Order: sequence, then C-alpha cells, then structure tokens
Amino acid sequence: MNCLVVLSHPLPDSLNRHFAETAIAELTGAGHQVELLDLYRTAYDPRLTPAERSSYYGERFDASALDAHPKTLREAEVLVLVFPTWWFGLPAMLKGWVDRVFAPGIAFDHGSDFGPIKPLLGELRHVVVITTLGSPWWIDRLLMRRPVRRILKRGVFKACAPKARFAMLSFYAAEKPQPERVMRFAGEIRRRLREIG
Repeated sequence: MNCLVVLSHPLPDSLNRHFAETAIAELTGAGHQVELLDLYRTAYDPRLTPAERSSYYGERFDASALDAHPKTLREAEVLVLVFPTWWFGLPAMLKGWVDRVFAPGIAFDHGSDFGPIKPLLGELRHVVVITTLGSPWWIDRLLMRRPVRRILKRGVFKACAPKARFAMLSFYAAEKPQPERVMRFAGEIRRRLREIG
C-alpha cells in the first residue's frame, strides 16, 4: 500500500522522530511503499495564503503553492501522523498542513448550498495517529476527554475519509520517557501497523 508518514516536531532527536522511524521501519519491512513528510525539515509553510483562502469557495481551490502535497495525500492508502500534543491541540505546523492540504477539491468537495461536505479521500483505508503528551493519561482522557482524538477522528477524517479505520496511540508523561516505556510503546506501534494488512 501507499503509506504517507507525516512528522511534525522541530527537534531532530525527538521521541516523535524515533516513533516515526519505528513506523517507517515496520511499514517498509512489510513491503509497503512509504513516503516521509517531515514538515520542519522541509521548512513547510503552515500559513494559508491569501490566494488559497480567497479561492476556498470559488470554482477551483488554488493549490498552486502546495507542491506535491495534495497528490501525495490523495494517493495515500495509509496515513500515519506523528506529532506532540501541545496544550491539548495539534502543533501549529501540523494544524497548518491540515488547514492548507485538507482543502476543497483535495480532501473534500463543498455540499450544495453549504450542506454536508462530500469526502474525496476514497483511497485512504487506515489512519494511525501517534502522539506524545507531557500530561498523564487521566488528564487527557478523563478531564479533557481526548480533544485531539475527537477533532481528528470525528472532525477531519469522518468528513474526508469516512471509510478509513482510525487508531490513535498516545505516549503519556513524555517528559519522563524511561527506556522500557519507550520500547513498549514502539512495540505497540509495530503491532498496530501490522494490523493494517
């Protein structure tokens, strides 16, 4: 399958990079085609351009400044997002990628008279989200009710790729990453990716 791994972390030696490399090794080892999109390393610009915004409801969305991102997303059968959760939200770089690339004519089409949008990511079969959080599990799950999971699963992928299976793996208390916990989590990543077939 065509797999797209999107990494969003500014540090080259981060846990997120380690987890992204774990995912890439598992997917390539299983014979899948894997493309890594490292948003920081490629100096991706997360800002929606005036041309993009002004064409959002026009006849055709202006994707001319997005390079190959739309094509890569449209062709992906597996999408793996790897990022830190900061302030219970997506990092700005990844949020900007979603804002710009999950656009009309790419990830969805507008519904008639601004009704429900029409999904366009029909090739996407699996979405795996891998994130690190500084907080303990109970704050994210019990107090905050997993906002990142809700936004991605229900707000983004249910709208743009409703047939894709969604999985989220969260590494909590990431500021104290004992080696045995990191190894166990990497093992969970490998197990989850083996399930995609």
